Formats: sequence, C-alpha cells, structure tokens
Amino acid sequence: MLYTSLSTAAQTAYASLASASRLEDVRTVAELPGSFSKKVVKGKEYWYYQTPDLTGKQIQIFLGSASAELTELIALHRGGDDKTVHLRQLTRQAIAAGCTSIVTAHAKIIERLAAAGFFRAGGILVGTHVYMAYQNYLGVRWQSAAQTVDLDFAHAGRNVSVAIPSDVTMDMGNEIEALKMGFVPVKSLTTYVKSDERDLQIDFVTCRHRAGDTPVLIKALNATMQPLKFMEFSMEAPIQVTLLAQRGPITVNAPPPEKYALHKLLVYGERPQAMRVKATKDLDQAACLIDYLANHDSELLSQTWDQLISRGPGWKRRALEGLKALRERYPAVDISPLHQ
Repeated sequence: MLYTSLSTAAQTAYASLASASRLEDVRTVAELPGSFSKKVVKGKEYWYYQTPDLTGKQIQIFLGSASAELTELIALHRGGDDKTVHLRQLTRQAIAAGCTSIVTAHAKIIERLAAAGFFRAGGILVGTHVYMAYQNYLGVRWQSAAQTVDLDFAHAGRNVSVAIPSDVTMDMGNEIEALKMGFVPVKSLTTYVKSDERDLQIDFVTCRHRAGDTPVLIKALNATMQPLKFMEFSMEAPIQVTLLAQRGPITVNAPPPEKYALHKLLVYGERPQAMRVKATKDLDQAACLIDYLANHDSELLSQTWDQLISRGPGWKRRALEGLKALRERYPAVDISPLHQ
C-alpha cells in the first residue's frame, strides 16, 4: 500500500481539532445578525449563514456540506454553548500525536486570506497543500510525501455551479500586500512571487471560459486568475478540511479526495508528451489517493470515475492516458473501480 494509517491517538486528536475549529468558525459567523439555512445544490445539502451586508442586501456565508457533525455544531451554537476551546493547544497536541503540519510561512498566507473571507467568497485551496492535508482528513500518511513552495488558490468564477455562494467580497491584492512578505505580481497578475525568494509563489486559477486561456478577473475577489482545463471537475462539490500549523488550525474549502485524484489523471493526460517525464508528481498523488479509496470506498471512486468519463470523449481519452501511465508506474495499485 502507498499509505500507512495514523495512530488512533492522532486520528482522534485531528477529529477533535477539526470539530473545535469549525465550531469556532460557526460562532464567529453567527455573531452577525442573521440565521442558519440549508440548501440543496445538485442533490446535496449544504449549510449557510444568511446575514445582511452594510446596504441591507442579504448575503450567504458557506459553512459546509450537511453532516451530523455540522448539524451538532449549529445546535451547540443555538443552545448558547460558551465553552472556550483552546485551538492552538489542540493543534499542537495533534501535531505531537503524529498529524501532518504545514510550513509556518505558508500557514501565514493561507490564514490571512481565510480571515479576509477568501473561502467564504467561494475560494478553494488546491494543489499539493490539499494533498498533504488529506493525510489528516483520511487518517493516513502517504508513502509518497510531497514538498511544495507554491500555494495554489482557485475560484470557480461564474461559469460553474458550485455549492459555495460568491456574494462575499474581498480585495486579494490588498490582502497579499498586507502580509508584508515582499510578494509582487507578475505580468499576468495571476501569480505573486516573493522578491527575495523567487521559488515561493502564490498562484490563482479558475475554470476555463469562453475566452480560452485569457486571464479572467474574479470581481468577488478583485483578483485576476488563470483559467485551466478541467478545473470545474474538482470544484463542483467542495468539502472542508483543517490545516494544522503551530499558529493554530485553518479551515479551508478543498476538492473531495476522489475528485482530486482523478483530476490528477486528467492533468497528466493533458500534458504534452515532452512534459510527462516531469509530471510524475501528478501520478504519485493520484496513486496514493486511488490506493486509499480503492480499499476504503471503492463505490465512491467508481461513481466519480463514471461521472468523469461521461463528460465527453476528450475527457475520457485524457483520463485513460493518465490511468495507463499510473498502471505502468504503480502496477500494485488496485484500479479495478476505474472500469473502462
């Protein structure tokens, strides 16, 4: 197998921390005047907090997909539970128990954008940071760990129907400048690089639109993002995961693990032949997740695969190319749920 299970102590510590972090988020949002509401989007239920803005217009703040856990958190808030949760202490306990944490500098960036409302405005964390965060979420440690100096943030734009409302606004450029870390935008304005550490960069991406690869302005964020093919597949039904850092937990929106994994196969299949030697990271991440899902939820993996290949011949061809490469690189991984 391409993963090992975390200890029971680590899994329990993460579960407690994630619940406490989300409860704190619910409390923070619910300090505003308004009410909780539940909606059905594409057959799935999601919780929101509805509150008026300064003009009196009603806005909706995304809390997460409906679950027994979130329902309990909302009930605790409604019941007036005022128990103080020491999130930083819980975070350090989880890290000490074996949970994976993220680099402090990266945590500072994600935390700043989260506090400014990036995830409430429809933003989703993508890329290797999410892949690493799945370890705690799923209770495992990947055999193929990945290090990255890039932070990848996404927004679906207006062309894709997702569960997260986009009527919360922010100014991305101002928030990055407020970090005072020396980030400057490159010419396309879709990437920020650190002037004294060129390898550390922040990338903003979105779903492909009618204008093709032309960068698009996301008004809700006042940010320019680079369109990428197939991004909509991993963004339509986001989940929430909790990142761990010494500064404390950060709850973010993320693609579901099964969609992230299969999206990586698409990405591999889309790459030009000359670039595929450098694309092993895509296969490594897909393989670890598929290995886990085949053993723990093969039906979900199979259903997600069916959704992907039914989107058209171009989607299917690229997915099969990625799957072929994965089979060659990882012959021991069970790909039977990905029937052809």
